[in-house]
Amino acid sequence: MNVLIFGAGYSGQAFGRLREGNVPVSGTTRSRDKFGRLEGANIRPLLWDGEARDENVLAALETVTHLVISAAPGEAGDPVLRAFRDDILAAPNLRWIGYLSTVGVYGDHGGAWVDETTPTAPRSRRSVERVEAERAWDALAREKSVPLAILRLSGIYGPGRNAFVNLESGTAKRLVKPGQVFNRIHGEDIGAALWHLAKADSGGIFNVTDDEPAPPQDVVTYAASLMGTEPPAAIDFATADLSPMARSFYGENKRVSNAKLKATGFRFRFPDYRTALDALWREGNWREGAGRSPISQS
Repeated sequence: MNVLIFGAGYSGQAFGRLREGNVPVSGTTRSRDKFGRLEGANIRPLLWDGEARDENVLAALETVTHLVISAAPGEAGDPVLRAFRDDILAAPNLRWIGYLSTVGVYGDHGGAWVDETTPTAPRSRRSVERVEAERAWDALAREKSVPLAILRLSGIYGPGRNAFVNLESGTAKRLVKPGQVFNRIHGEDIGAALWHLAKADSGGIFNVTDDEPAPPQDVVTYAASLMGTEPPAAIDFATADLSPMARSFYGENKRVSNAKLKATGFRFRFPDYRTALDALWREGNWREGAGRSPISQS
């Protein structure tokens, strides 16, 4: 295997830290300041501005066998395809592509369960762009005759990005909207799922999400109990002073099934938020790895 990650941010670095043996892993970043962080995650950094074709990236494509796409699309489409579509089609050794998407593509289902057979019905512009990018990568994979795994991720958390960090900084909120639930996924489980699917060259759509969709205020309360501190007061969503983006996020309510991924033999290390928060508190690494992912749901 030889892996190239486009957009080696929070999820890509989790993938790199789980590298087995001497598998080469390269990853792009827009900032040279992040080279040290990528190298610490077993990733050879490649500087790419997200726009122009780059000779170092082109050289990596000559040897890559597995491609991981963790770069967010925008109004102009997918940046990787804009810059490197023809080069990816010509990559001589490529045999698998993994695309990191979001469960936001399902839209709102009033708290009902969804799975990979549920039609996409995105509500936000960002989720619409994700559906368009999924389709564009599917078209490329079909033209290249390689399997494409689309990993639809729920709200990402882990070291540096969790309720402990928010409680410590004083930004944690306990917004209460009756009946509202969200799924979540620990960054390490994203990395492990990517390796699991890549090593088997598995294609298809997979929800990469935990077992337990839960009210967001419950997560904050549980984290506060582990820290031995009082949780913030509950705030009624109906009267809360929220940005339009935050309010729209709560407009989507669904329970996301991970049964298809489990059927491939994958097992989550963190199947629910309590298991994950227990481990973060016990291991003392909850402040580490702070960063933002384009797929993160806060």
